[in-house]
Amino acid sequence: MVHDIQIIGGGLAGSEAAWQLARRGFRVRLSEMRGSGEMTPAHQTDGLAELVCSNSFRSDDSDKNAVGLLHDEMRRLDSLVMQAGEKARVPAGSAMAVDRDVFSAEVERALKEHPNVTVVRERVDALPESGPTIVATGPLTAQSLAESIVQATGQDRLAFFDAIAPIVHRDSIDMDICWIQSRWNKRTEASNEEGDYINCPMTKEQYYAFHQGLMDGEKTEFREWEKDTPYFDGCMPIEVMAARGVETLRFGPMKPVGLDNPRDTTPEFPQGRWPYAVVQLRQDNKLGTLWNMVGFQTKLKHGAQVELFRTIPGLENAEFARLGGLHRNTFLNSPLVLDRQLRLNRAAHIRFAGQMTGCEGYVESAAVGLMAGLMAASELAGQDWAPPPRTTALGALLSHITGDAEAETFQPMNVNFGLFPPLHEVGKKQRKEAYTSRAKADLGPWLRQLERISA
Repeated sequence: MVHDIQIIGGGLAGSEAAWQLARRGFRVRLSEMRGSGEMTPAHQTDGLAELVCSNSFRSDDSDKNAVGLLHDEMRRLDSLVMQAGEKARVPAGSAMAVDRDVFSAEVERALKEHPNVTVVRERVDALPESGPTIVATGPLTAQSLAESIVQATGQDRLAFFDAIAPIVHRDSIDMDICWIQSRWNKRTEASNEEGDYINCPMTKEQYYAFHQGLMDGEKTEFREWEKDTPYFDGCMPIEVMAARGVETLRFGPMKPVGLDNPRDTTPEFPQGRWPYAVVQLRQDNKLGTLWNMVGFQTKLKHGAQVELFRTIPGLENAEFARLGGLHRNTFLNSPLVLDRQLRLNRAAHIRFAGQMTGCEGYVESAAVGLMAGLMAASELAGQDWAPPPRTTALGALLSHITGDAEAETFQPMNVNFGLFPPLHEVGKKQRKEAYTSRAKADLGPWLRQLERISA
């Protein structure tokens, strides 16, 4: 079959993109490496949309949870992933969990039966030089294709080791304890009046207790195929640094010099004294709703992270948009290399989708694939693309990936309410319901615009 567009990668994102294009009348060639005699280190089968890790799509609550809201929006767009998920669903309380084999089989059946989809088992070693293409090869992209992507984007635009620092919701930080200041009061042009960092001060006793907690905390282990990936200084886990000596962190990410604590003034130090140690947070998105813990990439298990990081002064009630981690991955610095329609700046015929773009999670990956499919369909139909409102889960996720995140600190992200335009006039207890109510109201007009897209 002659095709209108090629999709490279048959995971959740590629499968969803193929479905959205096919149901609008466009002919799709879906290239999947598995089944051609090739396999990734993590996959067990050659089934499309195989779930490699968990079998959970997380919360299905569309009234109080950002990922549940994303579920709802995808259902309203006839998402194949959500349809297959319903057919494969297993009991999981308020969460959505699936039978892995049933889910993958249902996705593959739907695509193979669609007359506009041709599934080809083949390895693609290089980005096509022409023709509409969506690349959705995921975090374990084959080396040859990854090298082609590096050539197309630039050597420093593709990450192969994912060093994730925790991200905290700004309104959960206690600013009666913390303060905003840049070290030595040095600020950038984009600084606010006070500085670039939120600083959490520690006494000697607090610091030593924190250090011991890092040493004692339960850590995750590398998978077999990750073990030979070396650390480098820019992404070394904080507990590895701490193991080099009890004072090491005070000369690294927890360095206090040049930071005057205004809560600790004396006649001798009227501007404040330097604490024994400081945990710094840096703004992570343009809205200022999310702040990342600088230098705190870690392999502590998630429960251990929450328990330990809430001992940091000012973070006792911290709410985390994302917890830390370190694992092998492949993703673009999307705010730098992709435009607002997920197209490669240097080669506009190529779009990226899924985890390659810097989203995290099954549903988020599928959602970006869905949007990439809609964008490509609109372009093939010769119509202008109207992005989803930023007040929706789809729009908030897309905006973060394609320009609202800080490129310097860009790391994979789950959908969360910290990505949404803030609702300052709403009380904290009512905020989640207010976000979802606004999103559902704003999605309807945008959905009606999509009805005209067809081959």
